[in-house]
Amino acid sequence: MKSFLKYTLATVVGILIYTVISTLIFFGIVGAIVSASDQSEASIEPNTILYMKLDQSIVDRASDNPFEGFNFATFEADPALGLNDILKNLKKAKEDENIKGIFMELSYIPAGIATIDEIRNGLLDFKESGKFIYTYAEVMTQGAYYLASASDKIYMNPVGTMELKGLRSKVTFFKGALEKLGVEPVIFRHGKFKSAIEPFMLDKMSEANKEQSMTFVQSIWDYMVANIAKSRGLTAAEINQLADAYTIRNTQAAVDHKIIDGSKYRDEVIDELVTLTDAGKPEKLEMVKLSKYTDVGNVKKHRKHQSDKIAVIYASGEINSGKGDNQTIGSETLAQALRKARRDSTIKAIVLRVNSPGGSGLASDVIWREVVLAKQAKPLVVSMGDLAASGGYYIACPADVIVANEVTLTGSIGVFGLLLNTQELMNKKLGITFDGIKTNQYADLGDVTRPMTEAEKEIIQGEVEEFYSVFIGKVGDGRKMAVAGVDSIGQGRVWSGANAKQIGLVDEFGGLERAIVIAAEKANLTDYKTIDLPEQPDPVEELIKQLTGEAKMSILEKELGENYYFYQKLKNVQKLQGIQARMDYDVELY
Repeated sequence: MKSFLKYTLATVVGILIYTVISTLIFFGIVGAIVSASDQSEASIEPNTILYMKLDQSIVDRASDNPFEGFNFATFEADPALGLNDILKNLKKAKEDENIKGIFMELSYIPAGIATIDEIRNGLLDFKESGKFIYTYAEVMTQGAYYLASASDKIYMNPVGTMELKGLRSKVTFFKGALEKLGVEPVIFRHGKFKSAIEPFMLDKMSEANKEQSMTFVQSIWDYMVANIAKSRGLTAAEINQLADAYTIRNTQAAVDHKIIDGSKYRDEVIDELVTLTDAGKPEKLEMVKLSKYTDVGNVKKHRKHQSDKIAVIYASGEINSGKGDNQTIGSETLAQALRKARRDSTIKAIVLRVNSPGGSGLASDVIWREVVLAKQAKPLVVSMGDLAASGGYYIACPADVIVANEVTLTGSIGVFGLLLNTQELMNKKLGITFDGIKTNQYADLGDVTRPMTEAEKEIIQGEVEEFYSVFIGKVGDGRKMAVAGVDSIGQGRVWSGANAKQIGLVDEFGGLERAIVIAAEKANLTDYKTIDLPEQPDPVEELIKQLTGEAKMSILEKELGENYYFYQKLKNVQKLQGIQARMDYDVELY
C-alpha cells in the first residue's frame, strides 16, 4: 500500500510539473505571437527619433519566424537583427518626415567588420537628408566606435572606457591536445597559404600564414582609420599615433584628443535630444526602436509597375550537401532557390549574397553549376558580406559582377583534406582494438583506427590536386584570367576586399544595396521590387526543432560557458566529408 501511494504521488507530481511547463511554453508562444502582431500595427508620431542599440547578433537576413531566438529556458525572445532590414530602415528613415534623427547606444556589436561598415555607409547616406545622428556609450569597443564615428555627436559616460589600439588576429591550435589524446591528423592540401588545417598540425602560425594575415588585417585597419579620420577631422597618422601609445583608454582621453565630442551622462544626452526635437521634456520625447520601425509602412508611394523583380538569394554560413537554413548553406536548398529565380519570368535579375567561409568542395560545385545556369538566363551579381572565401568564392566566381566591401575577407582559393588516425587513442588510451577482413586492397580506405599507407596518402593527395586544378580553372573562366595567374594569387591565400580588387578577384566596392542597383542596371530596370530567397521555413516546424534539439543545445551552451566554442569546433570537424574548400574562418579580429 505504501509503495502504491508513493508511485501515485510521484505520478501526480509529474503530471503537475508537465502541466506547469506546458502552460509556460503556451504563454511564451502566445506572447511571441502577440508581440509579432503588435509590430505589424506599428506607427510613429512626428519628430520621432529612430533608436538603434545593435546589441544582438546581426545576420544578412533575419528570420520571419516569430519564435526565432526564443529562449525556452528564460521565456525571452532574443532574435537576430537582419542587415537587410537595418539598411531598408535607414533608407526609409532618410525620407520619412516623421523621423527627426537617429540616437544610437553602442558598446559591443556582435557582427563582422564588413557588416558594420555596410551599416555605417547606410548612416552616412541617412545624414545626407540633413537629419542628426547622436551616439552615447558607457563602454565602447573598436567596432562600435567605428560605427559611431559616422555620428554628428559622440558622447560617453564620464567614467566610461573605450578602445582604440589597432587590430589583432588570433587562431586556436589543437595539435597539443590531439597529441595528448593520441590522435594523429593526416593532412592533405594544396596551397602554401591554406591555413585552415594549421590548427591540427602546428602549435603556432606558419610564416606564410603570418604574412597573409598581416596583409589583410593591415588593409582592414588602414581602411577603418582612414574613414574615422575623415569623419573626425583628424589624420590617419594622428589616429595611429594614439593607437600605438594606447592613449585612448577612457572618456576624458577620448575627449582631449577629439575622438569623441563630450563627456556626458545619459540624461544629459536625452536633454539635448529633447531640445533638438522640441519635445519640451524627456517624458515627451518620441523614440521608435529599429525592430519596431521595420513594420512601419514605407513612406514612399507604391510604384505602379512592380511586376518586375530582382531576387536576392542569401548564402550564409558553411557550405554542406543537402538542406540548409539561415545559418548554413545547403547545396540542395540553395540550388533550388537559384533554379526558382532562373525559371521565374517575373524575376529579371539575381543578386547572390555570399557570406561564407566555404565548406564541402562537392557541395560548392553543385551550387556553382546552378550559378552558371542562372547567369546564362539573366544578369547575376554577387554581393560579398564579411567573408566569401574558398568555397564561398568558388560559388561567386561565375557572376557578371562581384561587389565586395573593402574589408571583406575573400580569396582562399585552395583545398584540403583531413583524416584522423585514432589508433593510439583506441589501443593505448582506451584499450580498444580492431580487426577485420577486406576483399580488395583499398576497401578500408579512410579507416580512422589505423595509420594510412603511403599509397593511400598518394590517392587522397591526388584528389586534392585534381580539385584544386578544377577550382582555379573555374575561377579563370569566371574572371577571364589565365589559370597560371589565378594560381599565383591562389595557393589558399586570403585577401581583403581592397587587395582583391587590385588583383582582379573583385570588380567593385559596395554593399548589398549597391549590388542590387548594378543588377537593376544590367536588366534595364527602373521600376522593380526585390524578393528574398530561399523561402523562409515554416514557423511551426522551426518551433518543434527549438522545443527539441535547440533546447538541449541551449542548456549545453549555458553549462560549458566559454568552452562551448571548443565543443562547436569539434562538432564541425566531425562534419568534414570529402575534399574541403574552406578557409580558417575561426580567425578572430579584435
